[in-house]
Amino acid sequence: MSTATICLSFDFDALSVWLEYGGNVTPNMLQRGEYGARVGVPRILELLKRYRLPATFFVPGHTADSFPAETAVILEAGHELAHHTYAHIEPSGLTLDEERRDLELGLAALARHGVKPSGFRTGGQSWHTLSLLEEYGFAYDSSFKGDDFRPYRPRIGDRVSQYEPLVKGREAKLWELPTQYEFDDWVHFNFSFSPYRNGTSAPSKVYEIWTTHARYMHQHIDNGVLTVLMHPQVIGRAHGMVLLEDFIQYCLTLGLQFKCMDTVAGELK
Repeated sequence: MSTATICLSFDFDALSVWLEYGGNVTPNMLQRGEYGARVGVPRILELLKRYRLPATFFVPGHTADSFPAETAVILEAGHELAHHTYAHIEPSGLTLDEERRDLELGLAALARHGVKPSGFRTGGQSWHTLSLLEEYGFAYDSSFKGDDFRPYRPRIGDRVSQYEPLVKGREAKLWELPTQYEFDDWVHFNFSFSPYRNGTSAPSKVYEIWTTHARYMHQHIDNGVLTVLMHPQVIGRAHGMVLLEDFIQYCLTLGLQFKCMDTVAGELK
């Protein structure tokens, strides 16, 4: 049984996730985003410092520009900053030129903090996204869900349709560090009126899901990697912080190691 790895990742979306919806964006919605910067990030950083754990923060360029001090504090604490588009958009709805522009705006925002990111994450990739990530020299992506505990090379150029069986494209030069919805705090805890989302799961339920997966990986997967996806404006609330600390303690009892995602990608062959 080899040592498995936990990657703690945080999507520091702040206001951008609410602006993405367009339409009637209210001050209440934006304050929920600002909670992540004002309250969530400091709580998370304090917890990580106490356990001496590294983490990866996926930061939209809009967040880096809106909350430069909070972004700088993450970096000063020794954590990884990764790319999360500029405007927290899904590239699947963009033209190639629009997607390139957003990618470059996000790169410029992180560059203002002295960072050239290794990793990228978005909610919905386009058919161009992986090729762009290769072009701009990214080492890994963390958007797909084609595995749960094993990094893999995603493919570029797949062809498939309702009446055309899959024709596989080529493997990308970068790695995929996959996520799953079960490991996303937004799915479990984020309440929304429109579109309606209950978002009132008990932390005990989520703890059971996360620890069960960690235990399975520890027992059955050689060199497994489990990526947990969290948001400061969600996990940063009291019940989320208790859950996260309990999960960290459980993983430590198993002897699991914690790494930034760029470290994991750099060790893959």
